[in-house]
Amino acid sequence: MFTRPRIIPVLLVDDRDLFKTIKFNDRTYLGDPVNAVKIFNRKGIDELAVLDIGATIKGEEPDFELLKDIASEAFMPLACGGGISSVEQIRELLAIGYEKVVLNSSLVTRPGLLKKAAELFGSQSIVASIDAIKINKKYQCAIRSGSELIDMAPAELAREAENLGAGEIIINSIDKDGTMEGYDIELVRMVADSVGIPVTAIGGAAGISDLKKVLQDGHAHAAAAGSMFVFYGRLKAVLITAPTERELIDAGIFTV
Repeated sequence: MFTRPRIIPVLLVDDRDLFKTIKFNDRTYLGDPVNAVKIFNRKGIDELAVLDIGATIKGEEPDFELLKDIASEAFMPLACGGGISSVEQIRELLAIGYEKVVLNSSLVTRPGLLKKAAELFGSQSIVASIDAIKINKKYQCAIRSGSELIDMAPAELAREAENLGAGEIIINSIDKDGTMEGYDIELVRMVADSVGIPVTAIGGAAGISDLKKVLQDGHAHAAAAGSMFVFYGRLKAVLITAPTERELIDAGIFTV
């Protein structure tokens, strides 16, 4: 485990609103994403990812107006994904303040996009996001917000993305999304051990112990989460929060 692994809140947006999902369905409305970013500024987080969960399915491009509003308020490094289908869109996203762009469905539908983007902007700016689900005890990848299965194992797609030039992999468990039952450690470790680039895990975190487990046992380089940063307590009241540096040090996630 790294001495200071990245801990990354993930914001899911659609039509300028902030949502949280369970297993990529069952949406809960959370409010204004720009306001959430302002709160995260005060929490001192390492990085923030903004994913548009409706753009690709609707055939829409990224919501540049919203993304500009978020970038203008954010004091931390930003990544964004959803609806990205061209080099021109990637260029604009990087220009308005996003350090990284996240490609998901286009890994399968437009593999040449990742390769071209990595050549033009550098691998450090291109993240390959893989959504995976377990069916009949076997992991499969899915695209278009989980609505379309593809006949490829997550580790296989991760290796392909690395070969095309991705500088980082996000592995997202559809089964664990929003459940707050802990990460799919087997899935994360399988992907992390199959590539030589950093892997960020997402899906299932409920607290600091889950972050530590996926970093330690899942061999992830970074831990991302949605629900644990926006819900509080047994009744899941909406409250934007994040663990403090001291809490992460005391848990053994950060070392000094």
